[in-house]
Amino acid sequence: MKNIEMKVEGTTLTITVDLSKEFGPSSSGKSIIIASTEGNISLPEREEKIGLNVYRKK
Repeated sequence: MKNIEMKVEGTTLTITVDLSKEFGPSSSGKSIIIASTEGNISLPEREEKIGLNVYRKK
């Protein structure tokens, strides 16, 4: 994961992303990556999965 913190409390998932960070251009070059799970991942100690990308246009 890049720039993502996740916390599960009871049945609530909290996701924290620092929007001031950048990880360069996407593979297409059309956007700048801010955060990514880099595919689908399992939530800590849960059955659910998450796939998250945060980006902005160049």
